Amino acid sequence: MPAEFSPRPDVSPAEVSPPKLSPAALSPGDKAKFAAAMRAVDYVEDGMRVGLGTGSTAAWMVRCLGQRVREEGLRITGVPTSRSTDDLARQVGIPVVGLDEAKWLDLTIDGTDEFDADLTLIKGGGGALLREKIVAAATDRMIVIADAAKEVARLGAFPLPVEVVPFGWQTTRALIDETLVSLEMPGRSSALRMDGPQPFITDEGNHVVDLHLNRIDNARQLALMINQIPGVVENGLFIDICDMVIIGQPDGRVELRDINRGRVEHGRIDLVDAGKIIAGAGD
Repeated sequence: MPAEFSPRPDVSPAEVSPPKLSPAALSPGDKAKFAAAMRAVDYVEDGMRVGLGTGSTAAWMVRCLGQRVREEGLRITGVPTSRSTDDLARQVGIPVVGLDEAKWLDLTIDGTDEFDADLTLIKGGGGALLREKIVAAATDRMIVIADAAKEVARLGAFPLPVEVVPFGWQTTRALIDETLVSLEMPGRSSALRMDGPQPFITDEGNHVVDLHLNRIDNARQLALMINQIPGVVENGLFIDICDMVIIGQPDGRVELRDINRGRVEHGRIDLVDAGKIIAGAGD
């Protein structure tokens, strides 16, 4: 049995805002995240309704988008996927509404915990997978931003989050474990996500059970069977949802993979802009 899984340090609500550092002092990971985020916001056009993802990479995107709103007068409406993203968006000057008011979105930009060659994702390290999936499903196009470390040959090294209702969660977890055995995944395990001594609570008031699988051979089958279990709200496998991934490198290089057009493009982002965004966004 693995140790109980806590939300990833780089996506915890307390660390959503990028650190106030000069570009030279940024970690290689932050430089890569900034490069991907900066390139992604180029796809946002005046008048768009934009889904705003959750996590440290998505936070760079929100700050970059806020800079365009302030400096270019870009008129957009943001739909945040978490309370932390909602707070950050308001802080940097992005008008926000709920999904029910927006109804349908032109574009969603979000991060990921893992992605493979088919742009199937594992998301939910920050605990916002339910809102993230609902928003992504209600959009014309989803762009995922990531550093190169998030790309894997086969999904599953990162624990797969499953959001469950608190009532009877132990029974739900036992049913999940039985399902893993039926899928010939014996030896795999699950753990209730903790926030210190208490169970982690999502924005919707639910728990998260993290599945330690090591590898996922059939993501579609696994997602379908998990979601049929009573008590399961949603799982962190995003299948046939992502249209493009933008991969950032610490030196500012970016790679764009558009799965629908079968196109790969390369470019470079000036990392000096990271300092302007950090300085201009405020607390």
